[in-house]
Amino acid sequence: MTKTTRGGMTEARKHAGTGAGQSGSWQRFFPSLMAYAVVVVAAIAVMGSGADYVGPDNDDVMRLVEVRDFLAGQGWFDLKQYRLGLDGGTLMHWSRLVDLPIAGLVRLFQLAGETQERAEALALAVWPLLMAVLFMVAAGLGGRRLGGAATMHIAFGLAALSVFTSLKFHPGAIDHHNIQMVVMMFLAASLVERREGPSHAIAGCLAALAMAIGAETLPLVAVACACVAVQWAVHGTAFSRKAGQFGLSLAISISLFFFATVPPSAYRVVTCDNLSLGFYALAAVGGGGLFLLARFGGHAGVPGRLLLLGLLALVVLGTAMVIAPECLANPLAGLDPMLQELWLSKVSEAQPVLSQIRLAPEAAGGFYAVGLFAIAVCIFRALDFRGEDAARVEQHMLLGALLVAALAVALIQVRGAYFSNALAILPLSLLINDLRRTSHAEPENMNAGFAYIVTVLASVPVVWFFAGIVGARGLEASLSMNALTQAATPMQAENGCRSEADMALLKRLPARTVAAPSDSGAAILRFTHHRVLSAPYHRNQAGMLTELHIGLATPAEAKAFLDGANVAIIAFCPADPQTRDLIRLKPDGLYAHLARGDLPEYLRPVAAAMTGFQLYVVRPR
Repeated sequence: MTKTTRGGMTEARKHAGTGAGQSGSWQRFFPSLMAYAVVVVAAIAVMGSGADYVGPDNDDVMRLVEVRDFLAGQGWFDLKQYRLGLDGGTLMHWSRLVDLPIAGLVRLFQLAGETQERAEALALAVWPLLMAVLFMVAAGLGGRRLGGAATMHIAFGLAALSVFTSLKFHPGAIDHHNIQMVVMMFLAASLVERREGPSHAIAGCLAALAMAIGAETLPLVAVACACVAVQWAVHGTAFSRKAGQFGLSLAISISLFFFATVPPSAYRVVTCDNLSLGFYALAAVGGGGLFLLARFGGHAGVPGRLLLLGLLALVVLGTAMVIAPECLANPLAGLDPMLQELWLSKVSEAQPVLSQIRLAPEAAGGFYAVGLFAIAVCIFRALDFRGEDAARVEQHMLLGALLVAALAVALIQVRGAYFSNALAILPLSLLINDLRRTSHAEPENMNAGFAYIVTVLASVPVVWFFAGIVGARGLEASLSMNALTQAATPMQAENGCRSEADMALLKRLPARTVAAPSDSGAAILRFTHHRVLSAPYHRNQAGMLTELHIGLATPAEAKAFLDGANVAIIAFCPADPQTRDLIRLKPDGLYAHLARGDLPEYLRPVAAAMTGFQLYVVRPR
């Protein structure tokens, strides 16, 4: 018989996250995971992945190009894309830590006798599905630690829905967003663990891994570190072991990742978009400092520990100002104004909240509502303090802080919604479980049942997408899974001149430098042997600006840009949105002339094929 304690909390709930019920929930964990994983993977397979085995995002294509170069012998430390940009190539900011396992899968399937294309297709199907399963593992683990087996099942269910409706976990998605979501979910699941053990040491390693993969999660990692530090300041020696494990693990792990992925020649180089001396110094100083404070300062009392943390924060801030002052500002603040207007303002994942609402209001709820709901839940449940449940309050405060950081990123760039929607699974799973228990205990209480149903629906991003599409386009337009999965991805620009068919004629021409729209750049690198001036990456500013100037300049002026960049082929794409913008801005520019069929004498058209590109060979000077 269930015993009720003070404040209405059942003994089952009181002990759900403690050792009392751990062995039983562990026995159910893996069979439950397998059931959910099999259903989700089968459902995604039934949906199909489209005609192309690479995802629709430019980053998916560029990642495949990097993996091919790595397998072809490009060095581990050499991240330069030699066929992109002006002479000398473009140094990319992505991590080999993501290239390596994908390349390993491709090589494994090749060793099994598959052709290169088939091996790539299999690897690009396996990798995102593996990330999907790991995402469910992290969600279920966090749910089990928060509320036992029942909460674990709800977390599995919400994670399964998230995976099924997100293109980031579908075959072909090999950019780093899916692995970042997995890492952040495991980080949150590790930090909410109440029991003694290695969870906080694992969390420190995960925080370092997130920084090594990409800078997008840096705000969340910083908040996670601050939460651990504040917990130590509040609890003192009772939390010293966990805080010390986290700090030492962070310092050691970030050192290992730094020396494993940064070439010796770049040890003193500071960049703000990937792991370099700047982020390494901050993480090592902060993690090492927290370890020392936890080791020797636990008996200082709360005011003393807060003072010590304040001094450590000043040391970390001073380190940032001395070593990497530029990283305290927006890393894209130095972007050329022309690129800001003609490129960055049109990048789907970089849209701020007001632009997202203006351009695709039907999708705004799916990106922001669940995160806001989860933050509200964390706040109200933390305020609903019960003396015997202080640890539960602390868990909600920690998850709420992570959610606030993720949603703040999403308000600036909608890509942050990936993380806020993912992290929301944990507190909302616990709430749903508590409401379910209340509803079952009081079946005659209609309000309890209604609250349970509404909470379940409000916790699923795809429900908000569905409601938005129904409101904007009607019920019939919303009954397609394609509509829902596309809505769950930030606004996609029209695809033009990016398919293999579009590249067929270009592929037959001798290898040269091509001027083409930036959205076509990664596809040209993938399907052809040419080098291309432009692809949509902020480190390729010079190449992108050159292509824009070529399109905007008068035909006579454009020849100087073409010769200066050694461009031998113009791949003109009338359907490309950026090209249309250039034509509208400069009716007397080269692209406008090409759109009218008015060719300058230095361009020779290539025999036309039924593709998106119109190809022109530049006559030598």
